Amino acid sequence: MNKNRSSDAAPLPPLALIAGPTASGKSALALRLAERTGGTIINADASQLYADLRVLSARPSPEEEARASHRLFGVVDGATTCSAADWAAMAKREIAGCHQAGTLPILVGGTGLYIRTLLDGIAPVPDIDEAARAEVRRLPIEDAYHALGIADPEAAARLRPGDRQRIARALEVVRSTGTPLHEWQKRTEGGIGGSVRLAPLILLPPREWLYARADARFATMLDEGAIAEVDALVTRRLDPALPVMRAIGVREIADWRSGEINRETMLTTAATATRQYAKRQYTWFSRQPPTEWMRHILQLDADIIDELAIKLHYMALTQ
Repeated sequence: MNKNRSSDAAPLPPLALIAGPTASGKSALALRLAERTGGTIINADASQLYADLRVLSARPSPEEEARASHRLFGVVDGATTCSAADWAAMAKREIAGCHQAGTLPILVGGTGLYIRTLLDGIAPVPDIDEAARAEVRRLPIEDAYHALGIADPEAAARLRPGDRQRIARALEVVRSTGTPLHEWQKRTEGGIGGSVRLAPLILLPPREWLYARADARFATMLDEGAIAEVDALVTRRLDPALPVMRAIGVREIADWRSGEINRETMLTTAATATRQYAKRQYTWFSRQPPTEWMRHILQLDADIIDELAIKLHYMALTQ
């Protein structure tokens, strides 16, 4: 994801990156690094972008936000869809502002697509013909997947048969442009990986520790305002397809509040969804980032957080 420069090139401005699956301890480490360096924490988590989900997305608390500068947390209304390209444009502005002010930008989050788009750029796919898009979106998922297998076998082999959103995207691109999506993705542009001195750390703690933390955190969320957040979203009658409505916990709590399921089922369903999401993130961060990026595979405590903050600070200063 990050391009290297020769040792005799002019120094590049630093960018710290803390990434990993949900509940891995990213926020605590980012806050410690920000306090140590006077840096600014920049959100790279899709759910934490939304103003409607402070509690349910595990956004930093007002007290934590008061301890260091935070950017791109709760800045998008739930009625709006924010794409990876939209977020990357906002993140570039925040990072540039940090560099101009002489402070360390600290990118933190678990949305791998966001991070890859920022560093590597985005494929210059032309605007999709609306008629082609509408035709694809009307297809049953089984028919769309079958059509994709004919038009773009590589994409069909890579995607899960039930992944409606990605199947539709791949099919509409190849039908509208005549070029498979993976070919467009080889032509990425606009990434900042070659213009920053990246100090990356991937958190990959033991899975059982991760799952236990996620379960405990969700139970705490219910006591600290998550139910009221979901009630407010339901009252707004937003499109169920919007990202904010598909955030983990929203549907589960809404179904419980409406009487469709009981509390125990709600907790079990939310825990299962969280673990499945954490597993996907774990797999992505295990395989996708460059092998030379630093990885931490142990569970975190206060002492380890201090040690990692010191390492990241050193990397940001010296790489």
